[in-house]
Amino acid sequence: MPSIRIGHTPDPDDAFMFYGLSSGRVKMMDNYSYGHVIEDIESLNKRALVGDLEITAISAHAYAYLKDKYFILSSGASMGLNYGPILVTRSRKSLDELRGGVVAVPGKYTTAALLLKMAIKGVETVEANFLSIPEMVKQGTVDGGVLIHEGQLTYQSRGLTKSFDLGKWWEDQTEGLPLPLGLDASRMDLGKDFAQAFNEVFRQSLRIGHENMDEALEYAMTYARGEKKNLVKKFVLMYVNDLTMNMGERGRKALEFLYESGFKRGLIPKTNPIII
Repeated sequence: MPSIRIGHTPDPDDAFMFYGLSSGRVKMMDNYSYGHVIEDIESLNKRALVGDLEITAISAHAYAYLKDKYFILSSGASMGLNYGPILVTRSRKSLDELRGGVVAVPGKYTTAALLLKMAIKGVETVEANFLSIPEMVKQGTVDGGVLIHEGQLTYQSRGLTKSFDLGKWWEDQTEGLPLPLGLDASRMDLGKDFAQAFNEVFRQSLRIGHENMDEALEYAMTYARGEKKNLVKKFVLMYVNDLTMNMGERGRKALEFLYESGFKRGLIPKTNPIII
């Protein structure tokens, strides 16, 4: 029986998405065995670069380097609606002050890293685990840091200041397109039929999560890293929205804009997304 490994992150929003599957309320396709691989998004990006996992979460940025290996699923995308990663500092800094400085990013292939380079020229970046970035900024080992996940909501409690909002920058640049941050992808060698079948199964899992909100949130809380339930719920509903169920034409246009803009700036190769 062929084995299908499903890669996703140890984050509340991913856990919420997979609640239907993990609880057994949604039945997987027959004739395969399944296993979960849980790692941070940059680790999953790097595994995807060599086509390791059959199904995996990836950053939208990373897809530019593995478009010949994976299909993008129309379900499971994390897209910001006038919000997204933020650049924080110890005290408010202007863009001129940030240029020439060192900014920590949560991985070379994260969409946050690409957005920073698109938005602010002349910034040197250093890669770091996303959990360590707030402390690096607080201790002054870097001039700023780009925060993803719940760090976007908790930075003030750590004494940090938002100096640049990449989500709002994207909103201004695109006249309101959603910001594509994370995607789910199916390896091409499994074929389009498999990708389409898993896409529908995953969509069912998302639907079950929304229909059983309390239970799905309790499951997501097991990945909450000590955060309070009201904050976890806010974070989950920011990134598991209607476009997660089906990115549709708006999501497709957002991806095309991201890849075209990144290519024009010389930051990524030419990329035409293949969405199932």
